[in-house]
Amino acid sequence: MSRVGRLPIEIPSGVEVSINGSTIKVKGPKGELSHTFPAEISFEKDGNNLEVKRNSEEKFGRSIHGTARAVVNNMVVGTSQGFTKTLEVQGVGYRAEVKGKNLVLHVGYSNPVEVEPPVGISYATAEGGQIIISGHDKVLVGETAARIRKVRPPEPYKGKGIRYQGEFVRLKAGKAAKAASG
Repeated sequence: MSRVGRLPIEIPSGVEVSINGSTIKVKGPKGELSHTFPAEISFEKDGNNLEVKRNSEEKFGRSIHGTARAVVNNMVVGTSQGFTKTLEVQGVGYRAEVKGKNLVLHVGYSNPVEVEPPVGISYATAEGGQIIISGHDKVLVGETAARIRKVRPPEPYKGKGIRYQGEFVRLKAGKAAKAASG
């Protein structure tokens, strides 16, 4: 049995979980999420705990068991607490600012790049060139962060660009350094 899949999901107060066959809806203070799972997965609600069960011992049912539990847990955590991802903008003259709901990036192009947030996502900026992306859907927060990073990924010679917080970028030696050593 899946080690992750057999763990119960604790439902905090203020979060409602409704099960309709293989579709589960989670509603909390941060928002509402729903997801439909394959027929091999079923759910059992017992007071403040939710258990993910599998209906068959076939390979697909066993393989999706832990993933289904993780997805439901992320739905519960997202609707109660929310998720955040932090990006860092590094480079001389590179900066980010929030205008209304949109994020405006000045990252070395002739014109600033304006990024509109998807529904349920909000942007904030902090000191030191940080961009904070927050929302209740973990997948959407991650996808939005990846889309923003793709505007100007960190380049390998000076390290300028947009990177995840804590991301290590290995710098390459330039032409002058290669010529001096070789």
